[in-house]
Amino acid sequence: MGEHSKDIAALTAARFDISRQAVNKHLKKLVSELVLTPSGKTRERTYLLAPLASWEKAYPLNGLEEHLVWSDDVALVLGKLPENVKEIWQYCFTEMLNNAIDHSGGTLANVKITKTATTTELIITDNGVGVFRKIQGALGLPDERYSVLELAKGKFTTDPQRHSGQGVFFVSRSMDTFGLMSGKVYFGHNFGKQEDWILETAGATGTTVLMNINNHSSRTLQAIFDEYSSGDNYGFTKTVVPVNLAQYGEDKLISRSQAKRVLARVDQFKTVIFDFSKVDTIGQAFADEIFRVFAKSHQDMEILAIHANPAVQQMINGAIANWTSDSSEVQG
Repeated sequence: MGEHSKDIAALTAARFDISRQAVNKHLKKLVSELVLTPSGKTRERTYLLAPLASWEKAYPLNGLEEHLVWSDDVALVLGKLPENVKEIWQYCFTEMLNNAIDHSGGTLANVKITKTATTTELIITDNGVGVFRKIQGALGLPDERYSVLELAKGKFTTDPQRHSGQGVFFVSRSMDTFGLMSGKVYFGHNFGKQEDWILETAGATGTTVLMNINNHSSRTLQAIFDEYSSGDNYGFTKTVVPVNLAQYGEDKLISRSQAKRVLARVDQFKTVIFDFSKVDTIGQAFADEIFRVFAKSHQDMEILAIHANPAVQQMINGAIANWTSDSSEVQG
């Protein structure tokens, strides 16, 4: 309903072939039952789903145990949900709260839940140093924005002794929408569109995690892990690299150094899928570094490209053709 808050009456009338008057009667009934919240005058009236539950609580991070917060508070607020959805929430919430406990360097975490008849949104905010700034310092990156690309790949953690670096990757792919805001950077993932994006914000202290999923989603954790794992031990062997996260502003992906930034740590996976969504063009050197130089030295890896437009695909094909040519010359 959020996408059609202003024209819900017209859409409903057309969809069910009933009059606007009949739709308005049903809308008034839903308002009286506190299912919908109206706003504005008659012609400009909008309708939003009313919260079935709205809850917020702050927790001191020192000594906090995420599983107790889940069982004592969050699970009760979420209420009755299908088992697959509740399992997703348990995994995602405990992973993200544990990140705040172990990594943020902060003292407090605030948890806020808003549940409607169709979806639930959960927000965790801590007052720590900020996830992107921490990654920037750990890797010696020139800009906080480069941290987003490392998180999106997966298998990165600032504390490898206690963490695998899988949390953000799998949580972002479990939710309908996932957002991570820290400093002046916002990283988002949309499950329906299977895309990642990065935005600049006015600036925020600490880290804010936003998670939202339909209350009746058919998604399962098992299916998500199966998609990116292999072997009996469910090793995290496959990743999708959103290449567009490596470009900022008017920058074009031209150079080998930009390609090397994209390639950082991907040799930890068996299958790497480079997603070129929202990438209009790439340079010959950029393509060559990934699809000839890197691919040639990592022939045990499966390296794929998806969502490339014709211009980008032409550059990729050229790099692959040059690799084939190199191999033929060696054999000859």
